[in-house]
Amino acid sequence: MATDIATKASTRADGARRRKRAVRLSTWDRVAIAVMVGIPVFLTGALIWFPTVSSVLLSFTNWDGIGGLHTIHWIGTTNYRQIVTIYPSFWPAFEHNFYWLFALAFVGTPMGMLLAYELDKNIRGTRLYQSAFYIPVVIAPAIIGLITELVLSPQQGLISSLFADPRHGHVIDWLGNPAINIWAVLVFACWRHASYVMILYLAGLKALDPTLREAAAIDGASEAQAYFKVVLPALKPINIVLVVITVIEALRAFDIVYIINHGRNGLELLSVLITDNIIGEASRIGYGSAIAVVLLVISIVPIVVFVWNSFQQADA
Repeated sequence: MATDIATKASTRADGARRRKRAVRLSTWDRVAIAVMVGIPVFLTGALIWFPTVSSVLLSFTNWDGIGGLHTIHWIGTTNYRQIVTIYPSFWPAFEHNFYWLFALAFVGTPMGMLLAYELDKNIRGTRLYQSAFYIPVVIAPAIIGLITELVLSPQQGLISSLFADPRHGHVIDWLGNPAINIWAVLVFACWRHASYVMILYLAGLKALDPTLREAAAIDGASEAQAYFKVVLPALKPINIVLVVITVIEALRAFDIVYIINHGRNGLELLSVLITDNIIGEASRIGYGSAIAVVLLVISIVPIVVFVWNSFQQADA
């Protein structure tokens, strides 16, 4: 009896040793894991975290980018005080960024969701429609800026030709009038954003369990009730992604306005001010970094608040 127990114990011990040997990593395994983990971590740190931390630190300094690090002078919060008090372009740019966010959130995003919902019904030619609506996403934002110029040109543009008064020769300067050019440009920005939202939302709708809508229809819910009470809550993860993307797209807008008039005369944006101060003729690294930090805070705060509330409601 004792011999049998000892034999079983020995067998279990041998099995445990074999299992330990089975999970033991070789040198090449460790090298492969180190490479696969190390390269993404290095790239993330070098391309994202290092510039971010550097911008925060440089925002408290006065540096023109010329010379070594010993030429950097610490000036505290002077850059931030000057930005909000004596920099005339800051508050218009700040306001325009919120116009951009408002337009994408309440025009571009709902339009993209509506397109996705209609295309999910498998209407005739749905593949063709999807391809046509997706074209603006494929086009670079700089090209969208060129298209905006061609369409809204006061002399030969399509819109100006349609709205021109042939008797008086009156044309609307859509891009030169600072009272209306931001709204004219936002039409094209929403056009591109709606296409992006359409693809993301359509993917979520295709992955949705069809029995949810069937159950709502059996219970007598209308199409609108089924969407707002069944479909929309079921796509909550997609909705979170859409909110994050909308905020990021609105606050990093740059290419379209810079192509049109370098972000001036009514098209000022914070991203343009950052570029003008850091790599422009002014070469004020600390000043531009301070504006970048302001834009970073504006970007992060609404995203963090929305995601936090969403997960809190999910846990409840």
